[in-house]
Amino acid sequence: MKHPRTTLLALIFFVVIILESSPSLANPETFTQCLTSNSDPKHPISSAVFFSGNRSYSTVLEANIRNLRFNTSTTPKPFLIIAATHESHVQAAVTCGKRHSLQMKIRSGGHDYDGLSYVSYSSKPFFVLDMFNLRSVDVDTASKTAWVQTGAILGEVYYYIWEKSKTLAYPAGICPTVGVGGHISGGGYGNMMRKYGLTVDNTIDARMVDVNGNILDRKMMGEDLFWAINGGGGGSYGVVLAYKINLVEIPENVTVFRISRTLEQNATEIVHRWQQVAPELPDELFIRAFIDVVNGTVLSKKTVRATFIAMFIGDTSTLMSIINRRFPELGLVRSDCTETSWIQSVLFWTNIQFGTPEKALLQRNQTVNYLKRKSDYVRKPISKTGLESIWRKMIELEIPTMTFNPYGGKMAKIPSTATPFPYRAGNLWKIQYSANWREDRLTNRYMELTRRLYQFMTPFVSKNPRQSFFNYRDVDLGINSHEGKIRSYEQSKSYGKKYFAGNFERLVNIKTRVDSGNFFRNEQSIPVLP
Repeated sequence: MKHPRTTLLALIFFVVIILESSPSLANPETFTQCLTSNSDPKHPISSAVFFSGNRSYSTVLEANIRNLRFNTSTTPKPFLIIAATHESHVQAAVTCGKRHSLQMKIRSGGHDYDGLSYVSYSSKPFFVLDMFNLRSVDVDTASKTAWVQTGAILGEVYYYIWEKSKTLAYPAGICPTVGVGGHISGGGYGNMMRKYGLTVDNTIDARMVDVNGNILDRKMMGEDLFWAINGGGGGSYGVVLAYKINLVEIPENVTVFRISRTLEQNATEIVHRWQQVAPELPDELFIRAFIDVVNGTVLSKKTVRATFIAMFIGDTSTLMSIINRRFPELGLVRSDCTETSWIQSVLFWTNIQFGTPEKALLQRNQTVNYLKRKSDYVRKPISKTGLESIWRKMIELEIPTMTFNPYGGKMAKIPSTATPFPYRAGNLWKIQYSANWREDRLTNRYMELTRRLYQFMTPFVSKNPRQSFFNYRDVDLGINSHEGKIRSYEQSKSYGKKYFAGNFERLVNIKTRVDSGNFFRNEQSIPVLP
């Protein structure tokens, strides 16, 4: 690492170069002085600042890019990254970004599917506030709560809970490298949601930096703003530093299984039955269905495979009794099931071998692909004829997959207005459309194949609006250019009402009150009222 003074001088020199080609950029010397003067002198910000040309810039930028579509030579890059190591660095970033009219992107774990936390879809200069260094997890087993900084990943949260207690857990996502900030603020879910709800149903406090650079907790920010950052996307209202979460009780062992059935093994009948029983099973049981295209038993012929992955908060005998009574079509046998600790079940759901040391959850690196994701909600069961038509389309397209996540349980008991996340009772399951690939030359084709499957599914999914999940951000739904309040507000409806339904207007009103100048913005943020 360079000496702080040397780093700051180099930064000033670099931004002077940027200024020469970007007249709209604020005075660079004033901006860097602003960062220094608005951060705690005991925690100099210079060592947290990275700029193009710095030998660490690319390493820091690429460390949390989880989609190779946004790591190409033509991808717009930030002129500056602030990898905050102290809360005052966040305050300085907000204060100085606002003062100098610079767009700031906020990145936690980098799993934003369409890159909105670290890529700009406009040609204007921007910088990234990267939260990955702010990652403490403070677990209090007595109160069954934890304070978690938003730069932590879920694997770290799970591991540090497990270190303190073998019978406490947190109902959140199955991917351990997902960042806490985006996951919680957008209404993240996991395989305990039918029992305990979403992340936002288990949040009891927060600390955030507002547009004026002040640090607020729940009491100081008020219930409206707390409501908004707890499911409405924290990046529209401020920078969330940490969430206080409720931990939930679990037995020492849970039961998991993963079994697959192809069309030749009666997959259509099983999926048809799954959609009727999965949302109605005991709350402790979550059975996901993953649908993909594989080689069939006949040479050169493709078939559809349905893989059922389950988590049961209980023992194998109880699970088998439930399945035999409610879902015998699955054909589950005891040898398919594994009783294990909750922490090992997290590894199982990540396709990591049983017995792997739990410290694997602290690993932030992962295999990165080019990818595209989209989402839908199903409110009425699909007929067998409908399923058969879907299988034919999937075999035709071959590449895109679908994941069905069942609702019901606690998800159906929480009012749609309790948090910004609106899709509760009446939704049978959520669909995630997925395509992964390894070569840039395949991007246009694979993106188009995913969109074609999404379009084909139109008759089978929700309508008016066609619902979408905010944490599966999808720019196909619309982009906000933030060019004038009226235009911005109208553009935002195209995605905002799909993500938030009837809660969208309340989010807009809160945004207008707390950030009337629309400093906190991205291509799918909440707008201010015109």
